[in-house]
Amino acid sequence: MAKRTKKVGSAGRFQARYGVRARTRVRDVEIQQRAKHKCPKCGQNTVKRSGTGIWTCKKCGNTFAGGAYIPKTAQGLDVDKMLKGSLKNISE
Repeated sequence: MAKRTKKVGSAGRFQARYGVRARTRVRDVEIQQRAKHKCPKCGQNTVKRSGTGIWTCKKCGNTFAGGAYIPKTAQGLDVDKMLKGSLKNISE
């Protein structure tokens, strides 16, 4: 295969179609979703995407729901912060 995917990465399969911005966004999302993420249970960087919104830790076998492309979405992190703050207030 020719060297046509050095800059565009996985979006090279689209060749010259769909525009630069769309291909760049697809590449960035695919890089994020295929990366290894930290497991919320064991803390290892072994979480991989099993399906849309389904994440599995290869070390401890923990399967959990998350975002479609990343295990913890921005909204999910906000909810965790609110719950953590409310639990702190209850214990005081």
